Amino acid sequence: MPIYAYACKACTKIFETLMTGSEKARCPSCGSLKLEKQLSVFAVAGKAAKLPSAGFGGPCGNCQDPRGPGACQLN
Repeated sequence: MPIYAYACKACTKIFETLMTGSEKARCPSCGSLKLEKQLSVFAVAGKAAKLPSAGFGGPCGNCQDPRGPGACQLN
Protein backbone atom coordinates (compact mmCIF):
# COMPACT_ATOMS: atom_id res chain seq x y z
CA MET A 1 0.00 0.00 0.00
CA PRO A 2 1.45 3.37 -0.98
CA ILE A 3 1.73 6.24 1.51
CA TYR A 4 0.54 9.60 0.23
CA ALA A 5 0.94 13.05 1.78
CA TYR A 6 -1.84 15.60 1.36
CA ALA A 7 -2.54 19.22 2.26
CA CYS A 8 -6.19 19.98 2.96
CA LYS A 9 -7.42 23.03 1.03
CA ALA A 10 -10.24 23.57 3.54
CA CYS A 11 -8.37 23.59 6.89
CA THR A 12 -4.68 23.58 5.72
CA LYS A 13 -3.83 20.44 7.72
CA ILE A 14 -0.98 18.38 6.23
CA PHE A 15 -1.21 14.62 6.75
CA GLU A 16 -0.10 11.25 5.38
CA THR A 17 -2.33 8.27 4.73
CA LEU A 18 -2.15 4.73 3.36
CA MET A 19 -4.24 4.32 0.23
CA THR A 20 -5.65 1.13 -1.27
CA GLY A 21 -7.30 0.64 -4.65
CA SER A 22 -9.63 3.40 -5.78
CA GLU A 23 -10.09 4.72 -2.24
CA LYS A 24 -10.35 8.54 -1.93
CA ALA A 25 -8.40 10.35 0.76
CA ARG A 26 -10.30 12.44 3.29
CA CYS A 27 -8.86 15.03 5.70
CA PRO A 28 -8.74 13.50 9.21
CA SER A 29 -9.29 16.93 10.76
CA CYS A 30 -12.29 18.34 8.88
CA GLY A 31 -13.39 15.48 6.58
CA SER A 32 -12.90 17.48 3.37
CA LEU A 33 -12.16 15.79 0.05
CA LYS A 34 -10.53 18.98 -1.32
CA LEU A 35 -6.93 17.84 -1.01
CA GLU A 36 -3.68 18.62 -2.77
CA LYS A 37 -1.22 15.76 -3.09
CA GLN A 38 2.18 16.60 -1.63
CA LEU A 39 5.59 15.08 -2.22
CA SER A 40 6.25 12.89 0.80
CA VAL A 41 9.64 12.85 2.52
CA PHE A 42 9.85 9.10 1.97
CA ALA A 43 9.30 9.47 -1.79
CA VAL A 44 11.86 12.26 -2.09
CA ALA A 45 14.53 10.37 -0.17
CA GLY A 46 13.88 7.17 -2.12
CA LYS A 47 14.14 8.82 -5.53
CA ALA A 48 17.08 11.08 -4.70
CA ALA A 49 19.14 8.17 -3.45
CA LYS A 50 18.74 6.39 -6.80
CA LEU A 51 19.61 9.37 -9.02
CA PRO A 52 23.37 9.63 -9.58
CA SER A 53 23.04 13.13 -11.04
CA ALA A 54 21.25 14.49 -7.96
CA GLY A 55 24.53 15.83 -6.58
CA PHE A 56 24.69 13.61 -3.52
CA GLY A 57 28.05 12.06 -2.81
CA GLY A 58 26.77 9.31 -0.55
CA PRO A 59 26.12 9.11 3.16
CA CYS A 60 27.61 11.57 5.64
CA GLY A 61 31.13 10.55 6.61
CA ASN A 62 30.54 11.41 10.28
CA CYS A 63 27.19 9.83 11.07
CA GLN A 64 26.30 7.85 7.90
CA ASP A 65 23.12 9.93 7.42
CA PRO A 66 21.81 8.84 3.97
CA ARG A 67 20.92 12.46 3.09
CA GLY A 68 24.64 13.19 2.66
CA PRO A 69 27.25 15.57 4.05
CA GLY A 70 25.81 18.59 5.85
CA ALA A 71 22.49 16.89 6.65
CA CYS A 72 23.33 16.29 10.29
CA GLN A 73 24.57 18.52 13.10
CA LEU A 74 27.98 16.83 13.19
CA ASN A 75 29.23 18.81 10.16
